[in-house]
Amino acid sequence: MTTQTQTPQTQTPVEKTGARTDEAATLIGDARERIDALDDRIIGLIQERMAVSAVIQEARISSGGRRVNLAREMEVLGHYRDALGKPGTALAMTMLELCRGRI
Repeated sequence: MTTQTQTPQTQTPVEKTGARTDEAATLIGDARERIDALDDRIIGLIQERMAVSAVIQEARISSGGRRVNLAREMEVLGHYRDALGKPGTALAMTMLELCRGRI
């Protein structure tokens, strides 16, 4: 007995989504497309934030200041925590890490 493994291109919508009905598979497929579009927007916004952060860091360093303002970072962490709960803090830490030291 041979078992064929289907590639993602040959899977049916039900197989791709793990749904048990065509209706649920369609709903999941549509929602995943929306999530992918949202992820693209989020990535774009983070890239924009990184560019703005680089401008701030350059201005701070050229004026004799430090690259990182820890008090400001604590404000950002608090904002994310307040809006998203504990996982928001981890998300903010990752974002801050991405935005540091690109100069």
